[in-house]
Amino acid sequence: MCMVIFAPIFAVCAFATCGGYYGHLQVKVDCAERRQSNHTINIDFSYPFRLQQVHFRAPLCEARRHEVYFLDGDMSVSAQFFVMVGVFAFLYSLLATVVYVFYQNSYLRNNRGPLVDFVVTVVFSCLWLVSTCCWAKSLSNVKNATNPTQVLLLISACRAPENKCTVTQEPRWARLNTSVVFGFVNLILWAGNIWFVFKETGWYKSGQRYPTRSASGKRASEMRQRLYSESSFEQPDDFGPQPFRQDSFNQPRLEPYIQDGPTA
Repeated sequence: MCMVIFAPIFAVCAFATCGGYYGHLQVKVDCAERRQSNHTINIDFSYPFRLQQVHFRAPLCEARRHEVYFLDGDMSVSAQFFVMVGVFAFLYSLLATVVYVFYQNSYLRNNRGPLVDFVVTVVFSCLWLVSTCCWAKSLSNVKNATNPTQVLLLISACRAPENKCTVTQEPRWARLNTSVVFGFVNLILWAGNIWFVFKETGWYKSGQRYPTRSASGKRASEMRQRLYSESSFEQPDDFGPQPFRQDSFNQPRLEPYIQDGPTA
């Protein structure tokens, strides 16, 4: 029941917090030669985090022109893989909920439903583990690529000591950090559900059937042996009068008394 209720919710939270992210970084460049020129640079990036395609224009303080810069890194593979696992886990959870509620008899028929459910649960547990770990590593790379210190090093004007560059707005990572947390929560939820689905397959019952019978049979044989030994010790007392009955059979048999009548 917990799987039916919480699996779709946590799956939606996982791929929604990652797929709908939008980050913004703002840098201000003050050139020493031109005091009145304050240049603001806006750097926007979002899912699927193809940072090598994110570019921005920064001024060159030595001349009246701008230069185009690109961020470094491509984390789209792990991000899209994480979102894909979340979407398919959500769809399968909805399908499993419908089957559990409306098609329970068909689900248990021939034990095919529990077997399929068990295999799919194991597969999704592995997918959540791999995708969450990969996305956590990629998120660390995204933070490093968009680090304000790293971005300022890309701008040639900010490398000059006479110019002043400040970061006025930094990206917020709470949403992406939450997506990683939801990924591990889904991993725990799906991995914990393996045991409950395994019990529905019948393998658990078949594995416990024979040891239980052998143990009960062993206890029954010991009980019969104990009762037999106790009855063997009590046998002389129960059959005490038996020698008297045997003596009665050994007594001489009396001849019938025949009375003679009066003689004439």
